[in-house]
Amino acid sequence: MALLIKHLARLPLPSASPPSITLRGRTTPRPRTFSVKNFSVTSMASKVLVPIANGTEPTEAVVIIDVLRRAGADVTVASVEKELRVDASWGLKLVADSLISDCLDSVFDLISLPGGIPGSTNLRDCGVLESIVKKHAAEGRLHSAICAAPAAALGPWGLLNGFKATCYPTWMEKLPSEVMAVESRVVQDGKVVTSRGPGTAMEFSVKLVEALCGKEKADEVAGPMVMRPHIGEYTIKELNALDWKLNKTPKILVPVANGSEEMEAIMIIDILRRASADVVVASIEDSLEIVASRKVKLVADVLLNDSANVAFDVIVLPGGLGGAQAFAQSEVLINLLKKQKDSNKPYGAICASPALVLEPHGLLQGKKATAYPAMCNKLSDQTEVENRVVVDGNLITSRGPGTSMEFSLAIVEKLFGRDKALELAKTLVFV
Repeated sequence: MALLIKHLARLPLPSASPPSITLRGRTTPRPRTFSVKNFSVTSMASKVLVPIANGTEPTEAVVIIDVLRRAGADVTVASVEKELRVDASWGLKLVADSLISDCLDSVFDLISLPGGIPGSTNLRDCGVLESIVKKHAAEGRLHSAICAAPAAALGPWGLLNGFKATCYPTWMEKLPSEVMAVESRVVQDGKVVTSRGPGTAMEFSVKLVEALCGKEKADEVAGPMVMRPHIGEYTIKELNALDWKLNKTPKILVPVANGSEEMEAIMIIDILRRASADVVVASIEDSLEIVASRKVKLVADVLLNDSANVAFDVIVLPGGLGGAQAFAQSEVLINLLKKQKDSNKPYGAICASPALVLEPHGLLQGKKATAYPAMCNKLSDQTEVENRVVVDGNLITSRGPGTSMEFSLAIVEKLFGRDKALELAKTLVFV
Protein backbone atom coordinates (compact mmCIF):
# COMPACT_ATOMS: atom_id res chain seq x y z
CA MET A 1 0.00 0.00 0.00
CA ALA A 2 1.35 3.39 -0.90
CA LEU A 3 1.89 5.63 2.10
CA LEU A 4 2.74 9.30 2.54
CA ILE A 5 6.05 9.84 4.31
CA LYS A 6 6.82 13.05 6.19
CA HIS A 7 9.61 14.15 8.50
CA LEU A 8 11.62 10.93 8.10
CA ALA A 9 15.07 12.42 8.33
CA ARG A 10 16.69 9.02 8.61
CA LEU A 11 14.84 7.44 5.71
CA PRO A 12 16.58 7.82 2.32
CA LEU A 13 14.41 9.55 -0.28
CA PRO A 14 14.50 8.90 -4.03
CA SER A 15 17.37 10.55 -5.85
CA ALA A 16 15.16 13.07 -7.64
CA SER A 17 14.75 16.09 -5.37
CA PRO A 18 11.11 17.16 -5.07
CA PRO A 19 10.08 20.74 -4.28
CA SER A 20 10.40 21.74 -0.63
CA ILE A 21 7.78 22.88 1.84
CA THR A 22 8.28 24.66 5.15
CA LEU A 23 6.75 23.18 8.32
CA ARG A 24 7.43 24.35 11.87
CA GLY A 25 10.19 26.68 10.74
CA ARG A 26 12.26 24.19 8.78
CA THR A 27 12.44 23.14 5.17
CA THR A 28 11.36 19.60 4.47
CA PRO A 29 11.21 17.68 1.17
CA ARG A 30 7.68 17.44 -0.20
CA PRO A 31 6.21 14.04 0.64
CA ARG A 32 6.42 11.18 -1.85
CA THR A 33 4.68 7.83 -1.81
CA PHE A 34 6.42 4.66 -0.75
CA SER A 35 5.52 1.03 -0.26
CA VAL A 36 5.26 0.02 3.39
CA LYS A 37 8.11 -2.41 2.68
CA ASN A 38 10.47 0.53 2.32
CA PHE A 39 10.32 1.24 6.02
CA SER A 40 8.87 -1.86 7.66
CA VAL A 41 10.72 -3.47 10.51
CA THR A 42 11.30 -6.97 9.21
CA SER A 43 12.98 -8.64 12.17
CA MET A 44 11.32 -11.66 13.73
CA ALA A 45 10.74 -9.86 17.04
CA SER A 46 10.04 -6.16 16.67
CA LYS A 47 10.25 -4.41 20.04
CA VAL A 48 7.07 -2.63 21.06
CA LEU A 49 6.23 -0.47 24.08
CA VAL A 50 2.62 -0.17 25.28
CA PRO A 51 2.38 2.15 28.31
CA ILE A 52 -0.64 1.87 30.59
CA ALA A 53 -1.97 4.04 33.40
CA ASN A 54 -4.82 4.28 35.87
CA GLY A 55 -7.85 5.01 33.70
CA THR A 56 -6.47 3.41 30.54
CA GLU A 57 -9.19 2.04 28.24
CA PRO A 58 -8.71 -1.71 28.74
CA THR A 59 -10.10 -2.91 25.43
CA GLU A 60 -7.74 -0.65 23.49
CA ALA A 61 -4.69 -1.60 25.56
CA VAL A 62 -5.33 -5.34 25.50
CA VAL A 63 -6.21 -5.51 21.80
CA ILE A 64 -2.98 -3.69 20.88
CA ILE A 65 -0.91 -6.02 23.08
CA ASP A 66 -2.66 -9.20 21.96
CA VAL A 67 -2.59 -8.49 18.22
CA LEU A 68 1.05 -7.40 18.18
CA ARG A 69 2.09 -10.48 20.16
CA ARG A 70 0.19 -12.62 17.67
CA ALA A 71 2.45 -11.06 15.02
CA GLY A 72 5.52 -12.17 16.98
CA ALA A 73 6.40 -8.76 18.40
CA ASP A 74 8.25 -8.49 21.71
CA VAL A 75 5.72 -6.30 23.53
CA THR A 76 6.61 -4.60 26.83
CA VAL A 77 3.60 -3.42 28.83
CA ALA A 78 4.88 -0.61 31.07
CA SER A 79 3.05 1.06 33.95
CA VAL A 80 3.47 4.81 34.34
CA GLU A 81 2.16 4.48 37.90
CA LYS A 82 4.20 3.65 41.02
CA GLU A 83 3.16 0.01 40.87
CA LEU A 84 2.90 -2.60 38.13
CA ARG A 85 -0.84 -2.97 38.68
CA VAL A 86 -3.04 -0.31 37.14
CA ASP A 87 -6.74 0.29 37.66
CA ALA A 88 -7.99 0.61 34.10
CA SER A 89 -11.42 1.92 33.16
CA TRP A 90 -14.60 -0.04 33.90
CA GLY A 91 -13.16 -1.65 37.02
CA LEU A 92 -10.63 -3.77 35.14
CA LYS A 93 -7.23 -4.38 36.67
CA LEU A 94 -4.15 -5.00 34.52
CA VAL A 95 -0.63 -5.91 35.63
CA ALA A 96 2.25 -4.49 33.59
CA ASP A 97 5.51 -6.26 32.74
CA SER A 98 7.65 -3.37 33.98
CA LEU A 99 7.63 0.22 35.22
CA ILE A 100 8.14 2.92 32.60
CA SER A 101 11.38 3.98 34.34
CA ASP A 102 12.80 0.55 33.48
CA CYS A 103 12.38 1.37 29.77
CA LEU A 104 14.51 4.53 29.65
CA ASP A 105 17.49 2.86 28.02
CA SER A 106 15.52 0.58 25.70
CA VAL A 107 15.06 1.13 21.97
CA PHE A 108 11.68 0.24 20.48
CA ASP A 109 10.47 -0.17 16.92
CA LEU A 110 6.99 1.01 17.91
CA ILE A 111 5.43 2.85 20.83
CA SER A 112 1.63 2.66 20.99
CA LEU A 113 -0.53 4.64 23.43
CA PRO A 114 -4.00 3.33 24.35
CA GLY A 115 -6.69 5.87 25.20
CA GLY A 116 -9.20 6.29 27.97
CA ILE A 117 -9.79 9.17 30.34
CA PRO A 118 -8.01 9.81 32.65
CA GLY A 119 -5.64 7.20 31.21
CA SER A 120 -4.57 9.39 28.27
CA THR A 121 -3.91 12.43 30.43
CA ASN A 122 -2.05 10.29 32.95
CA LEU A 123 0.20 9.12 30.10
CA ARG A 124 0.66 12.74 28.99
CA ASP A 125 1.66 13.85 32.47
CA CYS A 126 4.36 11.18 32.83
CA GLY A 127 7.64 12.98 32.15
CA VAL A 128 9.59 9.76 31.69
CA LEU A 129 7.17 8.54 29.02
CA GLU A 130 7.19 11.91 27.29
CA SER A 131 10.98 11.88 27.03
CA ILE A 132 10.98 8.29 25.73
CA VAL A 133 8.36 8.98 23.06
CA LYS A 134 9.92 12.27 21.92
CA LYS A 135 13.34 10.66 21.52
CA HIS A 136 11.75 7.71 19.72
CA ALA A 137 9.91 10.02 17.29
CA ALA A 138 13.00 12.17 16.69
CA GLU A 139 14.82 9.02 15.58
CA GLY A 140 12.16 8.42 12.93
CA ARG A 141 10.53 5.44 14.61
CA LEU A 142 6.90 4.36 14.39
CA HIS A 143 4.60 5.81 17.05
CA SER A 144 0.85 5.58 17.46
CA ALA A 145 -2.11 6.42 19.67
CA ILE A 146 -5.83 5.72 19.80
CA CYS A 147 -9.01 7.28 21.22
CA ALA A 148 -8.24 10.35 23.38
CA ALA A 149 -4.47 9.73 23.38
CA PRO A 150 -3.67 11.45 20.04
CA ALA A 151 -5.26 14.70 21.26
CA ALA A 152 -4.42 14.32 24.95
CA ALA A 153 -0.80 13.14 24.68
CA LEU A 154 0.82 13.10 21.23
CA GLY A 155 -0.74 16.47 20.33
CA PRO A 156 0.49 18.40 23.39
CA TRP A 157 3.93 16.81 22.93
CA GLY A 158 4.07 18.32 19.43
CA LEU A 159 4.37 14.93 17.74
CA LEU A 160 1.37 15.34 15.41
CA ASN A 161 2.23 18.75 13.97
CA GLY A 162 2.12 18.68 10.19
CA PHE A 163 0.61 15.19 10.11
CA LYS A 164 -2.82 13.80 9.32
CA ALA A 165 -4.37 12.28 12.43
CA THR A 166 -7.63 11.19 14.00
CA CYS A 167 -8.87 10.52 17.54
CA TYR A 168 -12.03 9.89 19.55
CA PRO A 169 -14.85 11.94 17.93
CA THR A 170 -15.49 14.22 20.92
CA TRP A 171 -11.74 14.96 21.18
CA MET A 172 -11.24 16.01 17.55
CA GLU A 173 -11.51 19.71 18.36
CA LYS A 174 -8.73 19.30 20.93
CA LEU A 175 -6.18 18.32 18.27
CA PRO A 176 -3.65 21.15 17.83
CA SER A 177 -4.27 23.49 14.89
CA GLU A 178 -1.02 22.28 13.32
CA VAL A 179 -2.59 18.82 12.86
CA MET A 180 -4.58 17.88 9.74
CA ALA A 181 -7.62 16.31 11.43
CA VAL A 182 -9.19 13.37 9.57
CA GLU A 183 -12.36 11.50 10.56
CA SER A 184 -11.22 8.09 9.27
CA ARG A 185 -11.25 5.03 11.53
CA VAL A 186 -7.49 4.54 11.20
CA VAL A 187 -5.03 7.07 9.79
CA GLN A 188 -1.41 6.39 8.89
CA ASP A 189 0.76 9.32 7.86
CA GLY A 190 4.41 8.41 7.66
CA LYS A 191 5.57 7.09 11.00
CA VAL A 192 2.41 8.19 12.83
CA VAL A 193 -0.67 5.96 13.16
CA THR A 194 -3.81 7.14 14.96
CA SER A 195 -7.31 5.76 15.50
CA ARG A 196 -10.67 6.56 17.10
CA GLY A 197 -11.82 4.26 19.91
CA PRO A 198 -12.43 0.76 21.30
CA GLY A 199 -14.46 -0.20 18.24
CA THR A 200 -11.53 0.57 15.93
CA ALA A 201 -8.83 -0.97 18.13
CA MET A 202 -8.53 -4.20 16.17
CA GLU A 203 -8.28 -2.43 12.79
CA PHE A 204 -5.72 -0.07 14.34
CA SER A 205 -3.65 -2.94 15.71
CA VAL A 206 -3.63 -4.80 12.40
CA LYS A 207 -2.46 -1.59 10.71
CA LEU A 208 0.41 -1.47 13.22
CA VAL A 209 1.35 -5.03 12.29
CA GLU A 210 1.33 -3.99 8.63
CA ALA A 211 3.54 -0.98 9.34
CA LEU A 212 5.99 -3.13 11.30
CA CYS A 213 5.99 -6.34 9.31
CA GLY A 214 4.21 -5.80 6.00
CA LYS A 215 0.80 -6.58 4.50
CA GLU A 216 1.36 -10.33 4.26
CA LYS A 217 1.99 -10.62 8.01
CA ALA A 218 -0.98 -8.37 8.79
CA ASP A 219 -3.28 -10.60 6.73
CA GLU A 220 -1.83 -13.69 8.41
CA VAL A 221 -2.67 -12.25 11.84
CA ALA A 222 -6.08 -10.86 10.90
CA GLY A 223 -7.49 -14.04 9.34
CA PRO A 224 -7.65 -16.28 12.44
CA MET A 225 -9.20 -13.46 14.51
CA VAL A 226 -12.46 -13.65 12.47
CA MET A 227 -12.56 -9.89 11.91
CA ARG A 228 -15.57 -8.16 10.39
CA PRO A 229 -15.58 -8.22 6.58
CA HIS A 230 -17.47 -4.90 6.48
CA ILE A 231 -18.03 -2.02 8.90
CA GLY A 232 -21.67 -1.46 9.79
CA GLU A 233 -24.40 -2.53 12.18
CA TYR A 234 -23.86 -5.93 13.74
CA THR A 235 -26.33 -8.74 13.04
CA ILE A 236 -27.57 -11.62 15.18
CA LYS A 237 -28.94 -14.94 14.01
CA GLU A 238 -31.75 -15.62 16.49
CA LEU A 239 -33.89 -18.73 16.80
CA ASN A 240 -36.58 -19.57 19.35
CA ALA A 241 -36.64 -15.99 20.62
CA LEU A 242 -36.86 -15.64 24.38
CA ASP A 243 -37.18 -12.43 26.40
CA TRP A 244 -34.05 -11.92 28.54
CA LYS A 245 -35.06 -8.54 30.00
CA LEU A 246 -35.16 -8.20 33.79
CA ASN A 247 -36.73 -5.69 36.17
CA LYS A 248 -33.41 -5.35 38.00
CA THR A 249 -29.72 -4.84 37.22
CA PRO A 250 -28.47 -8.08 35.62
CA LYS A 251 -25.81 -9.91 37.64
CA ILE A 252 -23.40 -11.50 35.16
CA LEU A 253 -20.61 -14.00 35.82
CA VAL A 254 -17.54 -13.88 33.55
CA PRO A 255 -15.07 -16.61 34.58
CA VAL A 256 -11.40 -16.31 33.59
CA ALA A 257 -8.51 -18.76 33.71
CA ASN A 258 -4.88 -19.00 32.76
CA GLY A 259 -4.99 -19.18 28.97
CA SER A 260 -8.27 -17.30 28.53
CA GLU A 261 -8.34 -15.15 25.39
CA GLU A 262 -7.76 -11.67 26.80
CA MET A 263 -9.42 -9.70 24.00
CA GLU A 264 -12.61 -11.70 24.38
CA ALA A 265 -12.64 -11.50 28.18
CA ILE A 266 -11.88 -7.79 28.31
CA MET A 267 -14.41 -6.79 25.65
CA ILE A 268 -17.18 -8.80 27.32
CA ILE A 269 -16.47 -7.25 30.73
CA ASP A 270 -15.87 -3.72 29.40
CA ILE A 271 -19.01 -3.56 27.25
CA LEU A 272 -21.36 -5.18 29.76
CA ARG A 273 -20.16 -2.79 32.47
CA ARG A 274 -20.67 0.15 30.10
CA ALA A 275 -24.26 -1.06 29.82
CA SER A 276 -24.50 -0.86 33.65
CA ALA A 277 -24.65 -4.60 34.25
CA ASP A 278 -23.22 -5.94 37.51
CA VAL A 279 -20.33 -8.00 36.13
CA VAL A 280 -18.42 -10.35 38.43
CA VAL A 281 -15.04 -11.48 37.07
CA ALA A 282 -14.16 -14.77 38.75
CA SER A 283 -10.84 -16.60 38.54
CA ILE A 284 -11.11 -20.38 38.42
CA GLU A 285 -7.45 -20.55 39.47
CA ASP A 286 -6.07 -20.47 43.03
CA SER A 287 -5.22 -16.76 42.73
CA LEU A 288 -7.02 -13.66 41.52
CA GLU A 289 -4.30 -12.87 38.98
CA ILE A 290 -4.41 -14.91 35.79
CA VAL A 291 -2.09 -14.96 32.79
CA ALA A 292 -4.14 -14.93 29.61
CA SER A 293 -3.30 -16.57 26.28
CA ARG A 294 -1.06 -13.74 25.00
CA LYS A 295 0.53 -13.24 28.43
CA VAL A 296 -1.63 -10.28 29.44
CA LYS A 297 -2.03 -10.35 33.22
CA LEU A 298 -5.53 -9.67 34.54
CA VAL A 299 -6.78 -9.47 38.12
CA ALA A 300 -10.22 -10.97 38.81
CA ASP A 301 -12.71 -9.63 41.35
CA VAL A 302 -13.22 -12.93 43.18
CA LEU A 303 -12.26 -16.59 43.14
CA LEU A 304 -14.89 -18.75 41.46
CA ASN A 305 -15.00 -21.08 44.46
CA ASP A 306 -16.31 -18.16 46.52
CA SER A 307 -19.20 -17.76 44.07
CA ALA A 308 -20.26 -21.40 43.90
CA ASN A 309 -23.56 -20.70 45.66
CA VAL A 310 -24.30 -17.31 44.08
CA ALA A 311 -27.21 -16.99 41.66
CA PHE A 312 -26.35 -15.21 38.41
CA ASP A 313 -28.73 -13.89 35.78
CA VAL A 314 -26.27 -14.59 32.96
CA ILE A 315 -23.01 -16.58 32.67
CA VAL A 316 -20.66 -15.71 29.80
CA LEU A 317 -17.50 -17.67 28.94
CA PRO A 318 -14.61 -16.12 27.00
CA GLY A 319 -12.56 -18.45 24.82
CA GLY A 320 -8.88 -19.19 24.42
CA LEU A 321 -7.68 -22.78 24.12
CA GLY A 322 -6.02 -23.04 27.53
CA GLY A 323 -8.81 -21.15 29.24
CA ALA A 324 -11.55 -23.27 27.69
CA GLN A 325 -9.75 -26.47 28.65
CA ALA A 326 -9.49 -25.20 32.24
CA PHE A 327 -13.19 -24.26 32.27
CA ALA A 328 -14.12 -27.75 31.12
CA GLN A 329 -12.26 -29.23 34.11
CA SER A 330 -13.85 -26.88 36.68
CA GLU A 331 -16.55 -28.77 38.55
CA VAL A 332 -17.77 -25.54 40.17
CA LEU A 333 -18.19 -23.78 36.83
CA ILE A 334 -19.84 -26.73 35.10
CA ASN A 335 -22.31 -27.06 37.97
CA LEU A 336 -23.16 -23.36 37.73
CA LEU A 337 -23.69 -23.69 33.98
CA LYS A 338 -25.92 -26.75 34.37
CA LYS A 339 -28.04 -24.94 36.97
CA GLN A 340 -28.28 -22.00 34.58
CA LYS A 341 -29.50 -24.23 31.74
CA ASP A 342 -31.94 -26.14 33.95
CA SER A 343 -33.39 -22.83 35.21
CA ASN A 344 -33.74 -21.59 31.61
CA LYS A 345 -31.51 -18.63 32.46
CA PRO A 346 -29.22 -17.12 29.79
CA TYR A 347 -25.68 -18.40 29.32
CA GLY A 348 -23.17 -18.13 26.52
CA ALA A 349 -19.69 -18.75 25.23
CA ILE A 350 -17.34 -17.63 22.48
CA CYS A 351 -14.42 -19.04 20.48
CA ALA A 352 -13.19 -22.40 21.83
CA SER A 353 -15.59 -22.51 24.78
CA PRO A 354 -18.77 -23.63 22.96
CA ALA A 355 -16.88 -26.62 21.54
CA LEU A 356 -14.65 -27.49 24.50
CA VAL A 357 -16.89 -26.58 27.45
CA LEU A 358 -20.56 -26.48 26.48
CA GLU A 359 -20.69 -29.34 23.95
CA PRO A 360 -18.98 -32.09 25.99
CA HIS A 361 -21.07 -31.29 29.07
CA GLY A 362 -24.41 -31.46 27.25
CA LEU A 363 -24.97 -27.72 27.43
CA LEU A 364 -25.64 -27.42 23.68
CA GLN A 365 -28.14 -30.28 23.54
CA GLY A 366 -31.07 -29.31 21.33
CA LYS A 367 -29.46 -25.94 20.57
CA LYS A 368 -28.04 -24.21 17.50
CA ALA A 369 -24.60 -22.72 18.12
CA THR A 370 -21.37 -21.52 16.58
CA ALA A 371 -17.75 -21.56 17.72
CA TYR A 372 -14.21 -20.82 16.59
CA PRO A 373 -14.09 -21.91 12.92
CA ALA A 374 -11.44 -24.59 13.44
CA MET A 375 -13.50 -26.13 16.27
CA CYS A 376 -16.96 -26.14 14.72
CA ASN A 377 -16.46 -29.77 13.72
CA LYS A 378 -16.76 -30.63 17.42
CA LEU A 379 -20.35 -29.33 17.54
CA SER A 380 -23.04 -31.98 17.12
CA ASP A 381 -25.31 -29.50 15.27
CA GLN A 382 -23.35 -27.43 12.73
CA THR A 383 -26.27 -25.95 10.78
CA GLU A 384 -25.72 -22.35 11.99
CA VAL A 385 -21.96 -22.28 12.54
CA GLU A 386 -21.25 -19.75 9.77
CA ASN A 387 -23.09 -17.00 11.65
CA ARG A 388 -20.96 -14.59 13.70
CA VAL A 389 -23.40 -14.54 16.65
CA VAL A 390 -26.10 -17.15 17.26
CA VAL A 391 -28.87 -16.82 19.85
CA ASP A 392 -31.07 -19.85 20.47
CA GLY A 393 -33.49 -19.23 23.31
CA ASN A 394 -31.40 -18.68 26.42
CA LEU A 395 -28.08 -19.58 24.72
CA ILE A 396 -25.72 -17.21 22.90
CA THR A 397 -22.53 -18.27 21.12
CA SER A 398 -19.97 -16.61 18.89
CA ARG A 399 -16.78 -17.27 16.91
CA GLY A 400 -13.62 -15.50 18.06
CA PRO A 401 -11.78 -12.30 19.04
CA GLY A 402 -13.03 -10.46 15.95
CA THR A 403 -16.66 -11.20 16.86
CA SER A 404 -16.29 -10.33 20.57
CA MET A 405 -17.72 -6.84 20.29
CA GLU A 406 -20.75 -8.06 18.31
CA PHE A 407 -21.20 -10.89 20.82
CA SER A 408 -21.09 -8.48 23.78
CA LEU A 409 -23.43 -5.99 22.09
CA ALA A 410 -25.85 -8.83 21.33
CA ILE A 411 -25.97 -9.65 25.05
CA VAL A 412 -26.64 -5.97 25.78
CA GLU A 413 -29.41 -6.02 23.18
CA LYS A 414 -31.05 -9.09 24.71
CA LEU A 415 -30.91 -7.62 28.23
CA PHE A 416 -31.58 -3.94 27.53
CA GLY A 417 -32.94 -3.63 23.96
CA ARG A 418 -31.46 -2.84 20.56
CA ASP A 419 -31.63 0.94 20.99
CA LYS A 420 -29.28 0.80 23.98
CA ALA A 421 -26.97 -1.63 22.20
CA LEU A 422 -26.72 0.60 19.10
CA GLU A 423 -26.16 3.69 21.25
CA LEU A 424 -23.32 1.86 22.98
CA ALA A 425 -21.94 0.66 19.63
CA LYS A 426 -21.75 4.27 18.46
CA THR A 427 -20.04 5.35 21.68
CA LEU A 428 -17.46 2.61 21.09
CA VAL A 429 -17.02 3.82 17.47
CA PHE A 430 -17.95 0.30 16.41
CA VAL A 431 -20.64 1.50 13.99
